[in-house]
Amino acid sequence: MGYSRAVKVNNVIEVAGTTATKDGEILGKGDPYQQTEYILSQIDEILRELGSEMTDVVRTRMYVVNINHWEEIGKAHYKFFKNIKPVATMVEVKSLIDPDLLVEIEVTAVMK
Repeated sequence: MGYSRAVKVNNVIEVAGTTATKDGEILGKGDPYQQTEYILSQIDEILRELGSEMTDVVRTRMYVVNINHWEEIGKAHYKFFKNIKPVATMVEVKSLIDPDLLVEIEVTAVMK
């Protein structure tokens, strides 16, 4: 597809839209909390591979197919960011690339 999951430029890391997929399988079907939790754990792993960590995240963008799931998604987001408190955006989208995907997240991290 010609893109990178994450790009580091100087001290800034951009992580592209990440979904709850592993080895081509969708995890947490029907469960927005579980999908969000998995996505954020994957983002944490990506940041660590690039020498960063979740405390460096300054912005999250969450694309959700049903805005009524905001509270479940927000609870999973809080689990990772309760002490960090990055700016956050959550928007409802018509659909994601697979109908079983409920959430897609991207982040910006600025390494200290």
